[in-house]
Amino acid sequence: MGITNSDKTLSVSSIECGQSFQVRLSLTAEPSIMTHPVDIVMVLDRSGSMAGSPLANLKNGAKKFIDIIDEATDSAQDGQIGGGSRIGIVSFADTAKQDTQLITSVSQLRAAVDALQSGGRTNHADAFTKALQLFDAASQNERIIVLFTDGRTTAGTDAAPIAQAAKAQGVIIYAIGLSGNGGIDEQALEAWASEPASSYVAITPDDEELEKLFGDLAQNISKPGAREIVITETVNPCFQITAVSNPNRGTASLTGPTSLQWKIDALGVGGSEGATLEFTVRHVGSFTGEMEVNESVKYTDKDGNHVTFPNPKITVHCGSSVQPEHCPEPVNITVDGCEDALEFDAGNLALESLGRVLQLNVTLKNICPRKRVALAVVLTEVDKHGVEHDRGLKTVTIPAHTRTTCQDITVRCIKFVLPEDLDVSGGSSNGICGSRHLRARLFANYIDNDFSCCEAVS
Repeated sequence: MGITNSDKTLSVSSIECGQSFQVRLSLTAEPSIMTHPVDIVMVLDRSGSMAGSPLANLKNGAKKFIDIIDEATDSAQDGQIGGGSRIGIVSFADTAKQDTQLITSVSQLRAAVDALQSGGRTNHADAFTKALQLFDAASQNERIIVLFTDGRTTAGTDAAPIAQAAKAQGVIIYAIGLSGNGGIDEQALEAWASEPASSYVAITPDDEELEKLFGDLAQNISKPGAREIVITETVNPCFQITAVSNPNRGTASLTGPTSLQWKIDALGVGGSEGATLEFTVRHVGSFTGEMEVNESVKYTDKDGNHVTFPNPKITVHCGSSVQPEHCPEPVNITVDGCEDALEFDAGNLALESLGRVLQLNVTLKNICPRKRVALAVVLTEVDKHGVEHDRGLKTVTIPAHTRTTCQDITVRCIKFVLPEDLDVSGGSSNGICGSRHLRARLFANYIDNDFSCCEAVS
């Protein structure tokens, strides 16, 4: 049957700047449908939310699935599913109905799909119960349930125990979800589906994608298991792969700071198999916001399976990001040799942005005579979370005084410019009149001391 599902998931949806997260790649493969016949029960949601285009697109997808299986089992769309394989239809709303038994007639299967009408609530438990009743315990065929639903359970009992019992009996469960009609319970789909859930669950928000989802699943079910698989993963340059776990199938190794390669000799050749690989990725760039984790994922195998992986996104929070203003174009001024005063027209100047000037005065206590003082002022602004943001550093040299005793020295006009586009205090809603919360730290030390080199003694 080939690769029946492929997925890529992230351990989290958002991180802080520089943090790490886990990425999981998943594959599922099945043996050839010609040499390993299957009994497939399609379990289709016909509840009220499916009215209109969702039901129409579901019907197209289900019929495409049937046609592909028909051709795959005997190399021709001859109206009969061959090779010992069979398909049955179960539909459900308030209750479930066995629309057909496990049969080989393509025309009867297509007619059952065309007859579906929407209406009622969503009873997943009865859907699983009716599907399991179709399987023949005496048959040696592999048993597969393909469940489609567009909603949460609103009628009947909990479906989880029934799905668990089915999987315990060897039934393989695929779950297709349509999330665009009011939402589905993704955790429930993952619990119902075979493991790993990431390999047996497919969800789309667009009902126009249903035909493609059903078609891709049928194509992959009908192919043989995959051999000599090579997957090359390359992450976005804003990330770096820091660790690779041992996969449950095959081997994996780093090929560079942002790339790895996963090799599997064979998957799904003798029976249904899933393969997973987990690796750790760390954010290393300066970009903040939502970004794609993938740069590319390339898949090849000896059997020609066509496999694509999703491209999940993650949100990175790196705090406030300010793009500095460009430096203004310089104005050239020439002073001739004998000129001691010059008047020059520097042109027109427009204000680039609003801002304020903060002026600080400070008195230095008990400064001794003939000693210069180095004064430093560090200014920060405090946001609503109490986090400080740098706003400037000024250093000043205070000249030495010549009085006979230590004196207090007042230093005036230590100025900082505070552009309004750097406001993190939360007062920007009031324009330039909003409150801004600042902190100043001052440091002072003597520059001059009494140290002198010792004279050499002969």
